[in-house]
Amino acid sequence: MSSFLIESTRSGFIESVHHVSVAVVDTKGALVASAGEPERVFMWRSAAKPFQALPLLRDGAADRFGFGPREVALSCASHSSEPVHREVCAGMLVATGCEESQLACGTHPPLSLAVAEEALRQGTVMTPRWSNCSGKHAGMLALAKHRGWVTEGYERAGHPVQERLLDEVAHWTGVARGELRQAVDGCTAVCFGLPLRAMALAYARFGVSELEPAKRLREAMWAHPELVAGTGRLCTELMTVARGVVLAKVGAEGVYSAAVPALGLGVSLKVEDGDMRCAPPALLEVLRQVLERNAGRVSVPLEGLGHHVEPVQRNTRGAVTGSLRAMGRLRFS
Repeated sequence: MSSFLIESTRSGFIESVHHVSVAVVDTKGALVASAGEPERVFMWRSAAKPFQALPLLRDGAADRFGFGPREVALSCASHSSEPVHREVCAGMLVATGCEESQLACGTHPPLSLAVAEEALRQGTVMTPRWSNCSGKHAGMLALAKHRGWVTEGYERAGHPVQERLLDEVAHWTGVARGELRQAVDGCTAVCFGLPLRAMALAYARFGVSELEPAKRLREAMWAHPELVAGTGRLCTELMTVARGVVLAKVGAEGVYSAAVPALGLGVSLKVEDGDMRCAPPALLEVLRQVLERNAGRVSVPLEGLGHHVEPVQRNTRGAVTGSLRAMGRLRFS
């Protein structure tokens, strides 16, 4: 078993160690590189969102309601509740004739500290549009309306919307419907448990698919990376500097998935203790090692993402006290 981990340092000492499981897979499902337990079942969380959004395009709902690249990008976002995110979500609801009260995602403090602090200063009462998953939920409502399904309970297992999404996830991951574990996500919708290797396979296939809906979704994410995450977030900054080369999507509890279409590879990783701080440096180190192994075939300017490669940690006065750094090598097949 190859060891791959993130070290958390403080004043020169290693304070914590976070082990990471990794699967790098080609479009045929072959394990190209790995670390930890690539066959272990983990919850995919929000890294599954592109596949939860694909039925919007494949079933015709996006076209019916006039969703362009911005709306499609937001439908697979874990956004930062910035004004643009809330505005695009509101437009999706208007287009489908739905009310914000129908969003089952609830609300939470924004993922962006700056947005959260501004909302606190202004005494803002946050509504479901502020949820990082509001675009996904607006998309689910659109699918229900398009297919003539009742919108009530669209987020729950067994509803036709969730049954349709289950089919889509099974299609891309190669995991049979009955073997996909279903749980309740933080936003109340269904989330999926499956082997890390299968998550990576889905991204490998998605990255090179010639299906028009898949191509449209990829292009929407690359055209509007600011809607997929937000200011200062790795999904946004990586897809900005590596537009058309790397497609990436974060998930809760230390999950990250990515596609590198030019190499026909998909990547999925899980920080095993769920530490979200560790997922960005872990993903960038995985990509660095994979690209190093394929030197000359594809290039990504990762040097511009140094603040994600080894993020610093600060105390309450803003002084740097340490950093997070990736250690170890992947095992290449």
